[in-house]
Amino acid sequence: MKRRLHPIMFAGTGSDVGKSIVAAAFCRIFRQDGYTPAPFKAQNMALNSYVTPDGLEIGRAQAVQAEAAGIPCHSDMNPILLKPNSDHTSQVVLHGKPIGNKDAYDYWGASPNPLQTEGARREALPSRPKDRLSFRTEVCAAFDRLASRYNPIVMEGAGSIAEINLRDRDLVNMSMAQHAKADVILVGDIDRGGVFASVYGSIMLQSPEDRSLIKGIIINKFRGDMRLFDEGRRMLEDLCGIPVLGVIPYYKDIYIDEEDSVALEQKRRELAEGKVNIAVVLLRHISNFTDFDTLERDPRVNLFYTNNTKDIEQADIIILPGSKSTLDDLLELRRNGCAQAILRAHRNGKQVIGICGGYQMLGQTVNDPEGIEGTITSLPGLGLLPINTTMTQEKTTQQVTFLFDGQECQGYEIHQGVSDTDQVILQTDHCIGTYIHGFLDNAPVIEHLLKASPPPPPQVGRGERCASQLPLYLEGAGGGSTFKDQQYDKLAAHVRQHVDMDKLYQILTSND
Repeated sequence: MKRRLHPIMFAGTGSDVGKSIVAAAFCRIFRQDGYTPAPFKAQNMALNSYVTPDGLEIGRAQAVQAEAAGIPCHSDMNPILLKPNSDHTSQVVLHGKPIGNKDAYDYWGASPNPLQTEGARREALPSRPKDRLSFRTEVCAAFDRLASRYNPIVMEGAGSIAEINLRDRDLVNMSMAQHAKADVILVGDIDRGGVFASVYGSIMLQSPEDRSLIKGIIINKFRGDMRLFDEGRRMLEDLCGIPVLGVIPYYKDIYIDEEDSVALEQKRRELAEGKVNIAVVLLRHISNFTDFDTLERDPRVNLFYTNNTKDIEQADIIILPGSKSTLDDLLELRRNGCAQAILRAHRNGKQVIGICGGYQMLGQTVNDPEGIEGTITSLPGLGLLPINTTMTQEKTTQQVTFLFDGQECQGYEIHQGVSDTDQVILQTDHCIGTYIHGFLDNAPVIEHLLKASPPPPPQVGRGERCASQLPLYLEGAGGGSTFKDQQYDKLAAHVRQHVDMDKLYQILTSND
């Protein structure tokens, strides 16, 4: 039996500093070192989600971290998931099931606010929360269940730990660390600038009780010669009185699923010659954009995100992705001309693919008579598929196995709404629609698409070799678990190289 380690929380000086990736790295490191780690994030706000083996919905980041830890994901790893519907409201998913929509003021309000239920689904929950205090009870209970089974719990904070206006309502950062008696490691992003101020300020704005939990600092996303920051490390340690455990440089050849759509800003690319150009239509409420990561890594493909109508028409394949607000995004597609561009491209023989909400948009109509998504009750779809969709209170969340070109494939469904077809995948001329997320992670699907839109033949000179037509990470149906394991191992090695692991283990086993 391995010695019991304290829970560890990776908290941040802000959003998108790399907490999720660092937590995934340590899930793999602890597993490699003989421990039985499990991830935990009390409350996640994200449109990228995943379905557990028992059909419950959690944040994608915790599913990735569980995969790095080598264990099945579970709703206790992310007991509260907030899925934004608009700038002001979010769907609240508790223990993997939606329990209602809340606006930001109600959810974060200073006084307890009753949470509206949605029929019988509420009865299936392990408890019936009625206010903020019960949310706290639920997330703490989920942590306790995990902590009784795994060692250590690798916790992730949310955003900045220095949002002092929300301190008394905090569920995910220092209040959770206090409940867990966790050692907190503060992660700062040096690439965005101001790392000294953000690290020092984040620590100094804590109460003395919370400050005592912060045991180390990790500087993330470093570029350039590491020796140039040696003096910076010493200065930070002198200022904060807390050790800098490591400075982690940027990596370029490790592929781990991103959590936030912030990453899409770096993925806006253009058409490229000699490749299959795949345009993912950039929706305002895009969800589960990790559906396209495997395609993006294929050397035959140039995948980019755009709402430029000219680029959409010129692409070889157009993908309408998932959306948290299908009707709102469908209306915007008509306003900005993208809907017309998609139809023109289809008439010209280009392939159009719809995933989840995108699948619904490709149908004849999308209806919302009960106002599940908002005030739009009905809109005509793009008319490329013979389906009609009606939004319902019920949400489908399940893992699925399906056959494609005679080969078994895997994926998962997360969708609000029911379409009038029993087909898992619906195909017409140059058009495919499906509710299955992970559809494009499967080698048979990708080969089918690229055969229909092959890139120009490579120019091979004397003494040169062509790359294998089927990339290593697409071998076999299911998207390449071997490839994913290789990436987690590479990430773990990268972090080990730049973090003082001996010092970290001393912190996690100290009696202080």
